[in-house]
Amino acid sequence: MINNWWNGSTDQLAACSRSALVELAAVLPATGRFVVARLDGTRMTDADHAFYEFSDALLFPGYFGWNWDALSDCLRDLNWLPADGYLIVVDNAPRLLSSSADDQHTLFRILSRAVHHWARPLGQPDGKGVPFKVLLLCDRDEEATLLRQEIACAVHSMR
Repeated sequence: MINNWWNGSTDQLAACSRSALVELAAVLPATGRFVVARLDGTRMTDADHAFYEFSDALLFPGYFGWNWDALSDCLRDLNWLPADGYLIVVDNAPRLLSSSADDQHTLFRILSRAVHHWARPLGQPDGKGVPFKVLLLCDRDEEATLLRQEIACAVHSMR
């Protein structure tokens, strides 16, 4: 899964155990300007804390509205952080929004929309999409499998 993840993968969001990271270093581009935002799922157990962590990690502007729509808007804009690609890494991903399955699914849908938005060439320089990737890290393979199932359920429900 991780081997072709940065270039050409169709995965919406990637959930993997920490042991899979050995391969990730080999596939990230060697050149370019990349924004890497590292977040911790243990600090994002509810929506308010998730908004804060995303805002802090990605330097959201002062007009950020502290709600799901505002998070979606900011993740699909990022004009204040120009880059050749974006990588969001969430450590301890099984704890992410663990207080509400509905909020967790909402976040997965928002992240999936952001991935699609950045991949579309419309409005992008040279007609090329910009990589926007989300990596959800788990301690064990079983946790990653369960998280992938939750992502699939959330993304499927938006169609």
